[in-house]
Amino acid sequence: MDKFYTYFRSSAAYRVRIALALKGVAVESLPVNLRTGEQHGDYAAANPQALVPALCTADGVLLSQSLVILEYLEQTYPNPPLLPSDSMQALAVKSIAYHIACDIHPLNNLRVLNFLKNELAHSENTIQTWYAHWVRKGFSALEKQLANSAGKFCFDDAPTLADCCLIPQVYNAKRYGIAMEDFPIITRIYEYALTQPAFIAAKPENQADFVE
Repeated sequence: MDKFYTYFRSSAAYRVRIALALKGVAVESLPVNLRTGEQHGDYAAANPQALVPALCTADGVLLSQSLVILEYLEQTYPNPPLLPSDSMQALAVKSIAYHIACDIHPLNNLRVLNFLKNELAHSENTIQTWYAHWVRKGFSALEKQLANSAGKFCFDDAPTLADCCLIPQVYNAKRYGIAMEDFPIITRIYEYALTQPAFIAAKPENQADFVE
């Protein structure tokens, strides 16, 4: 069985949990507590980036980076598909996924926020302003993109890799108090997704390592 290194509040791990649940893939979940610095202990010997998620396959190959793990799952467990069979449509899905995972999330992950707070000594208000600026800028562009493709999910009525990335990003935005009134399509997709079993199972609150 594959081993999945995760943390309940990690957006990147949340993406993978959604895909695992959608595909019905069982893994051995191994929580790594990012808040206490557990990632810098023995885990760093296996994954020098000291980030989650990581997936260790049954034959001992360690995959880091959530988008790589998502592609591995899509290749290894093709049903249900999370990418359209049409190559251009698949690229459109990846464009949305990369927009979230590469342009929005990295500016607001735990490492960045901690650096702003600790090394640069910014106030909580300044950090909140930083967070809100980049999320709203990213969501504004994303809302326009989704106007041309969204149904119940980002692309019509079936979940894709784009939704695996979107739902955790919205979850975090709401946790940080970002007003979502300007993003009705994103909000609609998020609210619908959280009525579906796989997305419910992947929520941070439903993980074994969840703490308030």
